[in-house]
Amino acid sequence: MPQVELCVEMLDFSQNALAIIYAACRQCYSGSFAGQIFAEGLKDRVKQEEFVRQVVSSGHESPLEHVKFTFAIKGVSRALTHQLVRHRVASYSQQSQRYVKETAFNYIIPPSIENDEDVKKEYLCIMRRIQDSYNVLLRLFKKKGKKGEIANQDARFVLPQAVETKIVVTMNCRELKHFFEERCCARAQWEIRRLAEEMIRICRKELPAVFDKSGAKCIKLGYCPEGAKFTCGKYPLKEEVFGGKYADAC
Repeated sequence: MPQVELCVEMLDFSQNALAIIYAACRQCYSGSFAGQIFAEGLKDRVKQEEFVRQVVSSGHESPLEHVKFTFAIKGVSRALTHQLVRHRVASYSQQSQRYVKETAFNYIIPPSIENDEDVKKEYLCIMRRIQDSYNVLLRLFKKKGKKGEIANQDARFVLPQAVETKIVVTMNCRELKHFFEERCCARAQWEIRRLAEEMIRICRKELPAVFDKSGAKCIKLGYCPEGAKFTCGKYPLKEEVFGGKYADAC
C-alpha cells in the first residue's frame, strides 16, 4: 500500500535561542551593547526564560524573528505544500517532480476516504490508473528520444495532488507562531492541521518560553473570530464577547 505516514524531524534551531531573544529585546530599551547583554544573559537561564515569557505575552514579537527552526517533513501531499508555501516569511526546499521520477509514487489517503470502503476502493483505482498513465507517458517519451528531466517535467502534469512529497522548511519563531495561529485552528484543512500540531509539539519541547501558549488564534484572542457557521465551540464567538459594541463597529 503506497499510503505513507507523516514524519517531521527538527534538523536545527538557533543555538542560545533564549539569550538571542533576550539580548535583542533588551537592546531596544538599553544603552548597553547587545553583545554584552547576550553574554550576561547566558549566565542566568531562569532570568532569560522569565523575561522572554513576558515579552511573548506582551505581544512584542519582533525579537522572535532572530531565532529560527528548520524542519524536514515527509509523508505529506502536494495539496498540503500548496497551502504551506502561502506562509511567505519562510524558506522552502521541496522534492522536485522534474528531477525525481514518480514511477512508483506514494500518496496520501484522506480520513474521509480511508474510512469508507466504497470510496476508498474507487480512490485506489484512480491512483493506479494515474500511475499507469504516467509510466506510459515516460515510455512513449523515451521512444521518441525524450528522457530524463525533459520527459519528467511534462509527464508530471497527470500526477494528482495526493502524491507524497518531501520538503525542508525554515521559519523564524514569529512566523511559526502565526503559522500555528492559522493552521492549528479546527477550521484548517485536516492534513496541514496535523502537520502544525506535530511542529508545535517540537517547538514547545525545545523553546517552551515562546511556544507554551501558542496555538490556534482563539487561544490568544480569547474568542472565536470564525463566526457561528465555522466555530468549533471551544471559545465564545466574537459577537458574544463584544456584544453591541462589536455590532456598532461593523
